Amino acid sequence: MVAIIDYGVGNLFSLKSSLNAIGAEVIVTSDINELKNADQIILPGVGAFEDAAYKLRETGLDKVIKDLATSGKPLMGICLGMQLLLEKSYEYGEHEGLGLIKGEVVPIKDYVPEELKIPHIGWNALKFCGEPSPIFLNINDGDCVYFVHSFFARNCDASVIATTEYGANLTAAVADKNVFGCQFHPEKSGNIGLSILKAFINIKE
Repeated sequence: MVAIIDYGVGNLFSLKSSLNAIGAEVIVTSDINELKNADQIILPGVGAFEDAAYKLRETGLDKVIKDLATSGKPLMGICLGMQLLLEKSYEYGEHEGLGLIKGEVVPIKDYVPEELKIPHIGWNALKFCGEPSPIFLNINDGDCVYFVHSFFARNCDASVIATTEYGANLTAAVADKNVFGCQFHPEKSGNIGLSILKAFINIKE
C-alpha cells in the first residue's frame, strides 16, 4: 500500500489516479498509523515552501516523515515535496526543510539567462548522473518529463541522480538510500512518469 501524505498542500487527485492506473493500492492520509503501515510514502506539494513547511511542523508530520525515512521506509517527494526534503530554502526568505537530503533550494532566475521564462514550465529531458537510480530502471536517459517550478535544488551534488537543461543544468531528481525526490511531476509525465512511479512502489524497506 502506498500512502500519499495529506497536509493541505496540493491537488492529490491526479497523483492518486496515476498510482491506481499502475495497480497500486493507495490511501491519502495524515494519520500517523496509516503512514507507518504503508509500504511506501509520497510527499507531494505545490505552492510556497514556507507555508508547506509550516503545515508539516504544525501537524507534527515533519517528525513522522523524518522518523519513517530514517527507519528505511521508501519516501518520494514530488515538486515542492522534493524541495522540502532538503535542508533549507531561500524562497522569499530563509526556511528550514526536513534535512533528509543535503542542499538548499534557490531561485531559478539567478542561474539561467534572463530571457528564459520563469516559472520553468514544460517537457524537458532527464540526464542521468551515473548508473540509473532504482526509480529510473524502467526509463531511458533522455526521456522527457513535465516540470512546473520557479526554484530548484543546488549544493546537493552527492544526491543528484538526474539533471535537466533549461539555460543551465538544473537538478531534476535526487536520492539518498531510501529517500527519493523528483522536481518534475511523474503523475503528469505520461507513460514515463508512470514507469517511475511503478519502479518506486516496487522498492521495499
